[in-house]
Amino acid sequence: MTSPNDTYTSPLAERNASPEMLRLWSPRHKFNTWRRIWLAVAEAQHELGLPVTKEQVEELRAVVERKNPDGSVGITDAEIELAKKYERELRHDVMSHVHALGDACPKAKGIIHLGMTSQDVVCNADTLTLIESAQLLSTKSARAVVSLGNFANRWSKTPTLGFTHYQPAQPVTVGRRGALWAHDLGLCHERVWEYASVETLTPLFRGLRGATGTQASFLDLCGTDGNFVDLLEAKMLDHLTQYPRWVPKYKLTGQTYPRVHDTFILADLASVAAVLHKIATDIRLLCNRKELDEPFEDKQIGSSAMPYKRNPMRCERICGLARFVMNLVGNAYDTAATQWLERTLDDSSNRRLSLPEAFLALDGALDLMHNVASGLVVHEATVRKNLMAELPFMATENLLMECVKLGGDRQHYHEVIRRHAQAAGMRVKQEGLDNDLIDRLKNDKNFWGAARGGPLRDELNWDGLLDPMKYVGRSVEQTERFIKEVVDPLREQYANAIAKLGDSGPKV
Repeated sequence: MTSPNDTYTSPLAERNASPEMLRLWSPRHKFNTWRRIWLAVAEAQHELGLPVTKEQVEELRAVVERKNPDGSVGITDAEIELAKKYERELRHDVMSHVHALGDACPKAKGIIHLGMTSQDVVCNADTLTLIESAQLLSTKSARAVVSLGNFANRWSKTPTLGFTHYQPAQPVTVGRRGALWAHDLGLCHERVWEYASVETLTPLFRGLRGATGTQASFLDLCGTDGNFVDLLEAKMLDHLTQYPRWVPKYKLTGQTYPRVHDTFILADLASVAAVLHKIATDIRLLCNRKELDEPFEDKQIGSSAMPYKRNPMRCERICGLARFVMNLVGNAYDTAATQWLERTLDDSSNRRLSLPEAFLALDGALDLMHNVASGLVVHEATVRKNLMAELPFMATENLLMECVKLGGDRQHYHEVIRRHAQAAGMRVKQEGLDNDLIDRLKNDKNFWGAARGGPLRDELNWDGLLDPMKYVGRSVEQTERFIKEVVDPLREQYANAIAKLGDSGPKV
């Protein structure tokens, strides 16, 4: 017997994705969804007086909704194997399951898939799975925003050096930086939520459109009455989704729902991935500066060769998974661009990879981000040391304004401060010494008194110039407002859903 160790297994399943997301993209869930669609169509056809009896519907329902001895619901392992046997003969996955389902309910066998083409099953089933998967990601992205918000709240008043171009810039606070991470992820969360939300009625179903989208087979079944066809489609969707009647549908389709819609979904997932990549990269940069550390377990090994290493491996994995998700969007664009006329089949094999793997990879990345944000360690002493090494440079703008208030010439003092700042910077870079800019300025004769064309040195608040909180602007206020207006409502809205997730972290 072949060992599992002798065949390839996707790292997404083995190392990254959660059991919840893996279940949504499992064969059992897919085939059960197909069966739900066949049942919903049969129910609608019976209710409208088409040649489907109540006995056939109930027999079909008993099989589709049954609880199996092994604890599973719906299709059994034996039926999945039977469908595989049929497919080896028929070379058609949907029809193989039509036959397998028919064997399980012989009275209903003749009406299963009545009037339908394969994509009346597959497209609607894919849409349901995409919605369910997006709902799970919506919860997980909200959880990550809340975790980052908690971090932001804890460190909202801790000043830290800001960076632009990865060069020292105006100070912010540690919490404000965390709030900025949460803010951008929150923007992406809104997009995913909108797609997944029943309330917004954003999801689009293909409905029942037949072989080329014209509904010709259903028109024939319904006695050439177009309104009757619309009613059949509406009733089927009502049974299938339990959403309000007349769920939004595509106005026109070919044999499949428009494959450009997949680009919208994967682009939104890629946007989430891009933000996660940015956050994880920021954390990695700050780990290098010894200001932050991601969670690190007691027996965790950072390097096989260097025992002292404490690598940010969770954030590195987030970046790797996020990069994978971002690059899957191109598959969707290529697929949408190459659907010839009413449809071609080269979408199928690609979508079987690109759609589930985008969700599985992002699912793992979001779990990792929650885990990192929940256990992120701040090294306050190093944060302050790094800030104070650069703060004299930041203070020069305030010093310049004070000089002008005391009667000095702005351009004159700008040049004086510039020369000393450059010299102090070279001392730090070339000699490895401390920043002595403030001492240099105190000892410059331009600051000795009005008689020398400058304000009195004693009138300048030199000590106050190095108070970091004078330079963080509205960082604290902005952070607190963001938490109140964005994080707290998400925390309340998703409280129950987040609680059901538990504290999922990295599998390995």
